[in-house]
Amino acid sequence: MPLAGPDRVPGRLPVLDAEMDTELEPIPARDAHESPERENTSGFCAPGRAPTMGGKPAAGTTSAGKVEPPAGAEGQDNRQRRLRLLLLFGGFLLFAAAAWWLWANVFAGDVESTENAYTNVELAQVTPLVSAPVKRVRVVESQKVAAGDVLVELDDADLRLAVSQAEAALGKARRRVWQLEANDASLEGQEKVRSAEEATARADLARAQADLDKALLDEDRTQKLSSHGWAPTQRLDDAHTSVRQARAAVAQAEASIAVAQAAQHAATGARRANQALLENATVETNPEVAAARAQLDQARLDLDRAIIRAPVDGIVDPRRIAVGQRVQAGAPIMVVVPLQDMHVEANFKEVQLARVRPGQPVRLTSDLYGSDIVYRGRVGGFAGGTGAAFAAIPAQNATGNWIKVVQRLPVRIDLDPAELRTHPLRVGLSMHATIDLSGSH
Repeated sequence: MPLAGPDRVPGRLPVLDAEMDTELEPIPARDAHESPERENTSGFCAPGRAPTMGGKPAAGTTSAGKVEPPAGAEGQDNRQRRLRLLLLFGGFLLFAAAAWWLWANVFAGDVESTENAYTNVELAQVTPLVSAPVKRVRVVESQKVAAGDVLVELDDADLRLAVSQAEAALGKARRRVWQLEANDASLEGQEKVRSAEEATARADLARAQADLDKALLDEDRTQKLSSHGWAPTQRLDDAHTSVRQARAAVAQAEASIAVAQAAQHAATGARRANQALLENATVETNPEVAAARAQLDQARLDLDRAIIRAPVDGIVDPRRIAVGQRVQAGAPIMVVVPLQDMHVEANFKEVQLARVRPGQPVRLTSDLYGSDIVYRGRVGGFAGGTGAAFAAIPAQNATGNWIKVVQRLPVRIDLDPAELRTHPLRVGLSMHATIDLSGSH
């Protein structure tokens, strides 16, 4: 029978839980020859020791006498703890999804954004316009310059000689025009002389004609007298000779008139040809003088171009020139980056551009300054084609197997110059662009 209440034996402990129903056997009498250290195998235990069953600690107790919880209760607590953690994690995910949906549809507004955006600018190429050796380089890479600042000085010795030659050519052209003007006066005098010679020839013709008429009259009279025997034959012969001489004089006078007319025509033509070089022009507006002056202006311009200046405000980078190098006209020697004209090329997916229009506001941040610095821009326009269309080796979609790839179209975003002056950017920096589409409906 189990012990209970006052029936308990002093120095004995009850067996817990399932062992309560087990009847404890009395400790048998110890033989006088047995050692006190003999292991206690009975159900009783000395005060301060844990109860044992057959020399082993009873179930639910430790060797120190402490009571341990049953194994089933501990497993149940672990399962409940894992269930609570799983429910807590699921609730956190549900809360995060709801917060994201609320932010995207209520607070974030109607936007399209991309991180595939980079700064860009129309670079200003610096190229010499004349061929000459480099005498001095005034700038280094990454140096800030203003429009008109001297960048490079070329050796101008040959160019100065060209200017002197052009000046001499201009003086020669002016003297040639002065000569033409003097020739015009001379040809005018020759024309008048030829006209006078023609008049003289006509007068000679008239005199010869008069002499011919008198000779014919004398011949006729002499012949009549000679027919009656009143005039000698010698006189008749002299009359015939006078007639022939008069006729020869008339022919000579007519020839002289023709010569005078031809000379006059030649003088007139020469003067007209000379006047054609001077017509409607002064010495300075004469074509020859103007051409020589243009050559002089070109030579002086080439001399001025020996000093290479910055075309725009910006940063010099990169520089490809050194002192002593002979540069050729049109060969790039450096680049000036106009930071004040910086813009952003944002490569949006084609599925994002259905409601994007020029002029829409854009919010931009750069990796250089972080999210604290915000740029306010505007959509400037769209590229004429996708990046793949203008690639060096475009895609050949008509050959082989085809896989559809979402294309990206560059979108130009203009920036505020005032913000660029406050926080300047450089070419190729990464940007995050967000277009506000709220006004596109």
